[in-house]
Amino acid sequence: MARLQADAPFIHPDCNIVDSSFGAFVEIGRGSRVNNTHFGDYSYCDRYADIANAQIGKFANIAAFSRIGATDHPLHTASCHHFLYRSDDYWDDAERDAVFFDHRRSRMAKIGHDTWIGAGAMVKPEVTLGHGAVVAAGAVVTRDVDPYTIVAGTPAKPLRQRQPRDVADRLMALAWWDWSHAEIRRTLDDFRTLDALDFLDKYEP
Repeated sequence: MARLQADAPFIHPDCNIVDSSFGAFVEIGRGSRVNNTHFGDYSYCDRYADIANAQIGKFANIAAFSRIGATDHPLHTASCHHFLYRSDDYWDDAERDAVFFDHRRSRMAKIGHDTWIGAGAMVKPEVTLGHGAVVAAGAVVTRDVDPYTIVAGTPAKPLRQRQPRDVADRLMALAWWDWSHAEIRRTLDDFRTLDALDFLDKYEP
């Protein structure tokens, strides 16, 4: 029997998962923390990923020790310390700052289909990675990334195109990530052996 199944995510030990949902064939690596996040079908994160407040598309590849939706501290106030909003941890008669936490949860990162986030990379809140985008290991992404673009560095900047723009547009129009599980299995050999252009020539309507 295949290790990954459609009806439940494969969650490795020592994970902390809160207010999150998962599509089919999803895998969550050991020690990962996932909060207020949806994983689309076939997406996975490797060990010790830290993901909060994110919408993750299908077939996303998230490497070990990466962070998505990294939370911010307030910088406009006299202090940026936890005591401002996690106040109940410090005083019995104080409450958490619900407004602050609601604002934090609303700042969603959006990760497109067929993306790859390298080891130790960080994607900041409210950033969108377009379909097919690649984030190099250790990069810090502070701005939106165009589809099928590879970014690297701190802050991350475009390095090159993963696919030429016309090919990228055709791949997005084909939207193979919406194919059925059976259809992807039927075309598996072509996914493995054909380059993107030949694949498009064969399967475009």
